[in-house]
Amino acid sequence: MLDVRSATKLFGQKAAVDNVSMTVNGPAFVGIIGRSGAGKSTFLRMMNGLTPASGGQILVDGRDILALRGADMRAWQSQCAMIFQQFNLVPRMDVVSNVLHGILNRRATWSTVLNLWPRADIVRALEILDRLGIAEQAPKRAEALSGGQQQRVAIARALMQDPRIILADEPIASLDPMNAQIVMDTLKRINVEDGRMVIANLHTLDTARRYCDRVIGMRDGRVVFDGVPDQLTTNVAREIYGADADFNESATSTAITPDPSPDARKDAEYAAQMLA
Repeated sequence: MLDVRSATKLFGQKAAVDNVSMTVNGPAFVGIIGRSGAGKSTFLRMMNGLTPASGGQILVDGRDILALRGADMRAWQSQCAMIFQQFNLVPRMDVVSNVLHGILNRRATWSTVLNLWPRADIVRALEILDRLGIAEQAPKRAEALSGGQQQRVAIARALMQDPRIILADEPIASLDPMNAQIVMDTLKRINVEDGRMVIANLHTLDTARRYCDRVIGMRDGRVVFDGVPDQLTTNVAREIYGADADFNESATSTAITPDPSPDARKDAEYAAQMLA
């Protein structure tokens, strides 16, 4: 169980995350929405230990994550994988090695520097890539892949950690609609099939409604909405985003338009297989 109690992060006198509280039971898919600067990314980074908190508690099965230090924090970070908008891959390194970097902190430094990995680790990395539909990309440099493929490599790296929780910070913000759908389908599949909690910062309302079991709306660092997708009406969205009556959510839609290119058709086939 995840139990967030009055989590706060101050930058000077400015509260980026302001007294946030929520409880999540079980392997839910939680979406966090809000305008830029609402505190979404800072909150996820607090959960993962990348950003220290100014106050409050984040309890996972009764243990306060914000109080962890040193080896205990590193152990938690291996259980709480982070996926970033810009992928954070090593561009000139091959795909399978990027995936293996998910377990860097579990292997001897000398072996990872020399890129020497146990056969069992390599096999597992390839199995994860195959599950995500990109096994054929394993020997290629990460920089040679499309944006959607790179994000799937980042997801594979996260799965290599075998985490309890996956935090995704705007995972589709830099992707076209087709690749955005593939990445979100992948995260939902992991949530449902593996029973892993997924918490994702999202910038489109249709995505939140389609994939999330629960939606959190943040504005100026505070939670202003907490409900199920059906409750996320246009009027509620205006309140979350501080928008006026001219607000039109269709401008942020990830609806897919046809793309005749071979790569697009291949990605569409993969997306259809995942939804089957």
